[in-house]
Amino acid sequence: MVYGAILSRGERFYTYLSRVLRAIGNRQTEYNWLITDCQCYPRTAEIGALLGERYCWMSGEELTALVEREDFQWIWAVLSGFPKEVPLERVLEHPLPYADGYEGFWKNPLTLQHPLAEVELVPWDSSATLVLSTRKELVEDYRRFSPLSEDLAQYNAQLR
Repeated sequence: MVYGAILSRGERFYTYLSRVLRAIGNRQTEYNWLITDCQCYPRTAEIGALLGERYCWMSGEELTALVEREDFQWIWAVLSGFPKEVPLERVLEHPLPYADGYEGFWKNPLTLQHPLAEVELVPWDSSATLVLSTRKELVEDYRRFSPLSEDLAQYNAQLR
C-alpha cells in the first residue's frame, strides 16, 4: 500500500527540501536517490549542472549535504528513494519518473511511479509538495510536521 500527503496551502513558497527532510525525520539517509524531471534554481552553477542532467543519482548523505550547502526552491522534480541495496543499473531498467504532466498523482489508489522506490518526494509546479511512500510512518511524520498538509487519497477523492 502507498500512503501520501499533499501540502498546497499555508506557506509562501514550495518546495524547500530542508523542511521536507526534517519533516520525514531525516530518513533520507536510509536511501539512495534518483532525481528526475528537475526544474530548480540553485545559486551555484555546479548544483544547477548536476540537477540539470536527465537524471541524478546520489546517496541520502549526498542529498543532505547538497541541501545543507544550498537550500533553494524546487519548482518541479521527482526524488525517488530506493533501499541502499538497489543498484542504479536496476533502477534504470524502468522509465524515469516525471512530475510535470504525470496524472497518476491525482488518482486512487495511490502508487509510486518507480516500482523499486519506497518513497517519492515531489515538488509540483512550485505550488505543492507531494510525499508518497510505502512506509506509513514516514508520511504520518510529514503530516504531523506540516499540519496544513492533507491525506493525498482523500484530496484525490474530493477531486471527483
